[in-house]
Amino acid sequence: MKTLLHPVSITFLVVALIISLPFFLKKATPVLTDAQLRDRALATTFKPVPKTYEGLLKAVDTPQNPMSKEKIALGKELFNDPLLSDDQTVSCASCHLLQEGGDDNLPTAIGVRGQPNPFHLNSPTVLNAALAKAQFWNGRAKDVEAQAGGPIQAPFEMHMTPQAVEKRVNGSSEYLKKFNNVFHQNRITFEQVRKAIGAYERTLLTRGAYDRFLEGDDTAISAQAKRGMTLFLTKGCKGCHSGMSVGGQSMQKFPLRRYVSEYIGLLFEPDVRLRESPFPFINEGGFMGKDGLQKFRVPILRNITRTAPYFHNGAVDKIEEVVRIMSKYQLGNEFTKEQIEDVVAFLKTLEGEPVVYDIK
Repeated sequence: MKTLLHPVSITFLVVALIISLPFFLKKATPVLTDAQLRDRALATTFKPVPKTYEGLLKAVDTPQNPMSKEKIALGKELFNDPLLSDDQTVSCASCHLLQEGGDDNLPTAIGVRGQPNPFHLNSPTVLNAALAKAQFWNGRAKDVEAQAGGPIQAPFEMHMTPQAVEKRVNGSSEYLKKFNNVFHQNRITFEQVRKAIGAYERTLLTRGAYDRFLEGDDTAISAQAKRGMTLFLTKGCKGCHSGMSVGGQSMQKFPLRRYVSEYIGLLFEPDVRLRESPFPFINEGGFMGKDGLQKFRVPILRNITRTAPYFHNGAVDKIEEVVRIMSKYQLGNEFTKEQIEDVVAFLKTLEGEPVVYDIK
């Protein structure tokens, strides 16, 4: 006589099968030759940063603010000049250190008189920002020219009004001469200040080992980095982190996924801030992205390994933890320790110094 399984046993087996199904369905990561890996990358929106000024112009110049040698030089001077802040202690360069990844490596930006950002927002990198389709965490500025005016006017950053800026720079005979040479007007406007800074920021593109690999140098990146790049291209990362800048091309919701087990675990979490956070970390500052809908501009990944701490409020210190979080909550496929290490090795190839263009 056959023994029938107890209904409880059947239920247990079905649940176990459902839980384990994703593991059986996981596709193995393909093994690609260097040429195949490069071709797959170039077939998407991944492109190397140009080496020449002519290439730079093709990549970032705009008819709304045509670049010129004089305008770029003026923008560089303004970018580094604390004259544009209320107490003349803070410049654009204060929060965007070009040799440190283009940010300030602080969890939240600090403005005039030591004021922290009230939303506890982390300064995004200015490097390669001109390649992005939107600026700021909530994408509220369309380009670097529009972005340049934001921190200047924010009361907790540089704390100036357009009128105050105009009065300040018009009081400088040197600036009057330089602005007249560029814009051919006898009075400096706030719009001209933004345009000059924007023109300079459009030159702040970086190149590194990743670019050399895309251009044909098989030895530019390690075997581990190539495994990480393969994961990046085949597991879904490139869907959001795209373009020459490897990010900054779209607004995306974060997180896309949460798990029942976590909600249960949070019931026993002693820190109420973590229990109430919609993110897998404490939401210091309470910022919720564009329109409060948890939509954020996708971060630029060039130099990402130099711009800790991470996420909009600097809640995570280690890039390895960032990769784990993104694989779990955005891809729904949490990477193993080895996969995380491979992806981090690839991300390190995105490090690079600002290109010194022969600006004509």
